[in-house]
Amino acid sequence: MGLLDGKVALVTGGSRGIGAAIVRTLVREGASVAFTFRSKREAAVQLIDSLRHLAPKIVAYQADVASFRHAAQVVEAVQKEFGTVDILVNNAGLNRDGVIWKMEESAWDEVIAADLKGAFNYIRMVAPIFREKKGGKIITISSINGLRGKFGQTNYSAAKAGVIGLCKAVAKELGRYGVNVNVVCPGLIATEMISSMPEEFLQKAKEEIVLGRIGEPEDVAELVAFLASDRARHITGEVIKVDGGQYI
Repeated sequence: MGLLDGKVALVTGGSRGIGAAIVRTLVREGASVAFTFRSKREAAVQLIDSLRHLAPKIVAYQADVASFRHAAQVVEAVQKEFGTVDILVNNAGLNRDGVIWKMEESAWDEVIAADLKGAFNYIRMVAPIFREKKGGKIITISSINGLRGKFGQTNYSAAKAGVIGLCKAVAKELGRYGVNVNVVCPGLIATEMISSMPEEFLQKAKEEIVLGRIGEPEDVAELVAFLASDRARHITGEVIKVDGGQYI
């Protein structure tokens, strides 16, 4: 028996990195899973093929997380395909790093649209469903840099701080309907994103981690699966770090 047997989960940005690990973990815990991807169709297809033998059902939708219209279409499609939605994981996001005195407006707008508005879009679409059924789980992936700020990431830090405020407010609004809303803040995780980091910044980040190891996507995914389960039924409005002590 899995933690999530019979549940239907929707994961944004699920084709690679932390998102793919979340999809794999939810499937292995018994959930049927729908996930979105923006451009990596081949990665999405490969992920589905690798899990098809485990999942009751798994599908992917190409969508821009920043699009309110796309979010509405995806949630409608998931309801039609699966009959309902029980779990939303807001994972999709991007970064366009640069110091504030050089940052272009487009770099600010793109990150805010994907990382903050994207979370709003999907929460907005599932909220009426969860409210009517009097239950549901919303887990949003933020970052420790949304808690502390990060040099060269004013846009990313602002967006990730924004989703924390968003989810705390939503937890208050939906709590009376039995909906749990929580935030996960990873530290340095071994994904494609860190491959583009300058070596000096990467080394400094590694030195901050008191456990002495870079986190794996699965470290984040395991917490997400727990928060999506009934074992976390009395946890809401929380912001939980998965960072090996990097924030300390």
